[in-house]
Amino acid sequence: MASLQVSHVCLQAKPLTHMNPRYDPVFVVPVPEADVMPTATTSSSPISHSPGRRTGTGSANIASARVQTPRIKISGFHTVSLLSAICLTGLVPPYSSVPSNQARPLEEIRKSTKRPIVVFPECTTSNGRGLLRFADVFQKSVPVKGYNIYLMCVRYDPPTTFSPSLSLSIPSTSLNPLPHLFTLASSLSVPTLSIRMLSPAESPSSGSFLASEFVAHLPPGQDQLSEACAALIAQIGKMKRMGMGWEDKVNFLDFYRGKKRS
Repeated sequence: MASLQVSHVCLQAKPLTHMNPRYDPVFVVPVPEADVMPTATTSSSPISHSPGRRTGTGSANIASARVQTPRIKISGFHTVSLLSAICLTGLVPPYSSVPSNQARPLEEIRKSTKRPIVVFPECTTSNGRGLLRFADVFQKSVPVKGYNIYLMCVRYDPPTTFSPSLSLSIPSTSLNPLPHLFTLASSLSVPTLSIRMLSPAESPSSGSFLASEFVAHLPPGQDQLSEACAALIAQIGKMKRMGMGWEDKVNFLDFYRGKKRS
């Protein structure tokens, strides 16, 4: 299901040539408007794409379905340190260590700091095999004016018999993510990853950005910047986009932990 597959967006008032510790970025984590309610198994709907040939036999006749989890609005963000962000790897909102009454709009945080802001629009981590649905975290139209946007994607190799994946899709119940780090440190081979960054000339903040190629299909009022970032990160990372979001991972973790206890 859904690791630190790092697909993130960096907002910066001044040009940023590359991510470097000297920029001392601000990390923000989302604060949802409400908790995810358990999804009833009767509210499922068929997946629009069915694999296989449409011959009326075989796999084309298999009806696939999944539960539709309602989207939860992101009410604001809370700034955290790098260490706190690492400790939240694999977890889902709302985070117990993040005070919900101190949520601030992303635009307010951006205007109050001169440092770049790192945003994770998936709001959780995945297993690196697909891009989770982006939450409507920006509420901006494109192209964006007034500040620069930098898109980055980190791809992890899938796990093998002798090499675990760097991704952490299921967080530890204690001392997260130390157990995962010990697993990586004791691996017989060195896990690898690839980092890809979008050219600033193709960014949604570029004057030459063609918004119609990415947001023409969106209904009025939907977050154009979030959709454009998702499409661009999927392109540079060569990953498929999933219809599931962080809300679905909440239900998945509940199911997984319930099975572990039984």
